[in-house]
Amino acid sequence: MPDPASPTPLPGSVVGPLEVGPVAHGGHCVARHEGRVVFVRHALPGERVMVRLTDVSRPSFWRADAVEVLQADPERVQPPCPVAGPGGCGGCDFQHVSPTGQRALKTAVVREQLQRLAGIDWTGSVEAVEPIEGWRTRARFAVDHDELQELAVVGMREHRSHAMVPLPEQGCMIASPAVPEVAALRQLASDATGDEIRVVVPTDGEPRVVTGREQGAQVVVQRVGGRDYRVRADGFWQVHPRAAETLQQVVLSLLQPRGGEQALDLYCGVGLFAGGLSDAGTRVVGVEQAPKAVQLARGNVPEARFIAAPLARALRQLPRQVDLVVLDPPRTGAGAQVVTHLAGLGARAIAYVACDPAALARDLKTFAEQGYQAAEIRAFDLFPMTHHVECVALLLPAG
Repeated sequence: MPDPASPTPLPGSVVGPLEVGPVAHGGHCVARHEGRVVFVRHALPGERVMVRLTDVSRPSFWRADAVEVLQADPERVQPPCPVAGPGGCGGCDFQHVSPTGQRALKTAVVREQLQRLAGIDWTGSVEAVEPIEGWRTRARFAVDHDELQELAVVGMREHRSHAMVPLPEQGCMIASPAVPEVAALRQLASDATGDEIRVVVPTDGEPRVVTGREQGAQVVVQRVGGRDYRVRADGFWQVHPRAAETLQQVVLSLLQPRGGEQALDLYCGVGLFAGGLSDAGTRVVGVEQAPKAVQLARGNVPEARFIAAPLARALRQLPRQVDLVVLDPPRTGAGAQVVTHLAGLGARAIAYVACDPAALARDLKTFAEQGYQAAEIRAFDLFPMTHHVECVALLLPAG
């Protein structure tokens, strides 16, 4: 336990050396300083490091960046981006780790979350999905209209901060090659108002650069499984170029839909899974709370029926009995109310797509309490260089 009488150092103080412990959910590792937990970024389990404290506002734990590595892990590499690391861009948590090391860290996080929160002993591993650089097809850049400079400055935010880090001359290394070069981005930003610009790369590879109110007006086309999906530039779509196809294929392979079955696509967005299920011959009802996304979904998958409402409010509008369920909730998860209702619909199989392993684990525990067990769980590295990971779980009735 930390000594309550010990004076609290100021943010920016360098302390250590610290022995780095296991990786934790959120892109950092756990260490201790004089009994207090310190969440350390830019470190690896087993390393010995000096850290610069970045947040000492909480009595139970501090946050810090590793600024000197005294004993390095074999998976440590030189970050390929010059603005990655302490004090730099907050977008990439794991640029200091080899690709195999990154997947090992994510595997450890998924495994720990599932065991601790759901009591599931997962023996799988995070699967690689190429490319691991130049994959981000939706990028949002901060803009600073500095009156002393001819062109606006374009960059990314620091971790847990609004401070901007200007893009290096080679641009963002995880952004799609179709994203305009830095000089072009600066010119585009200078000609626009607002403190950010957004770049969207659709399937045809022609980027759309939108700013301010234009973001909601722009619609792009993404092609998956032989079907075109229209989606707003500021709407939700997977950012890795192979993510939508990968997830749709995995969901369909797990569910094995049969012609004539009744299926639900919940938190459906513009209808990605509804399209795949419809192409497999099922009757689909989709639910999405964003009315503009539902409007697009109805055009993308006209043979399906869509409800525009928050799912918790739309539960009574769902069929009383279904065969298949796909749910792809936001980062916070589906929650006990939704899970309990879905478990009562008699589905022979449920596919749960999750961008947060902790939320997935909490909901899987509730499903288990309601009679559905996780028969298979797969995880995919759809966000290389970051701590994020995407999981797909197949749930079947127990017994």
